[in-house]
Amino acid sequence: MNKKPLILVSNDDGITAPGVRALISVMNELGDVVVIAPDSPQSGMGHAVTINETLYCNEIKVDDGPQREYKSSGTPADCVKLAVSEILDRKPDLCVSGINHGSNSSINVIYSGTMSAAVEAGVEGIPAIGFSLLDYSWDANFEPLKAYIKKIALNVLENGLPDGVVLNVNFPKSETFKGIKVCRQARANWVEEFDKRVNPQGKEYYWLTGKFVNMDKGEDTDEWALANNYVSMVPVQFDLTAHHFIHKLNNWNL
Repeated sequence: MNKKPLILVSNDDGITAPGVRALISVMNELGDVVVIAPDSPQSGMGHAVTINETLYCNEIKVDDGPQREYKSSGTPADCVKLAVSEILDRKPDLCVSGINHGSNSSINVIYSGTMSAAVEAGVEGIPAIGFSLLDYSWDANFEPLKAYIKKIALNVLENGLPDGVVLNVNFPKSETFKGIKVCRQARANWVEEFDKRVNPQGKEYYWLTGKFVNMDKGEDTDEWALANNYVSMVPVQFDLTAHHFIHKLNNWNL
């Protein structure tokens, strides 16, 4: 008898976040679910791992359902590493991360703890998807996303993903969507500003602020898709080699 798919779920907003609870409910329809997620928010942690502090990982139960759940003191990448090395008795058939409260399109992919959990799974040879919603509210409505998440996850379970590739899926804030658009990552970035202040003891400190600037006018990007009410899907690779520049480097006088 074929086993049900083993599905690993993680996120960066913390194990009690409504987004991950919605994702768990969808994955319970598809396979045996194990959740290993941070015990507190880890947004913006990127691919950080814990090396100078002890890590904790304890089994808990947040709500009803057949899933096994663990909360970890570590980062999203830590959670996936713990899952593969310590918690699970076999490699998952799929890892899903999210649903993030806020978009992870364009350059945000490199800062995102949500996507780093997916990327870490990809490094381990596990097909992986990161899901995000362009709504930062804790009370965001995740119901319209569920049918799309199920469809995308089933396709990955059936078709797999190439080695070194994970999917970055972003949803616009909407009750209905025009469909799914396979996209490239838009060329956009944050223009940072630092709000400099002084505390009552006279010590200077800073708050990071800024604005997101999209320089990309292409209609094949994730930013365009989201602005036009499409679900964006970008295949992301974690080999950061600039292959197109290798030949030119070899012609340098080294």
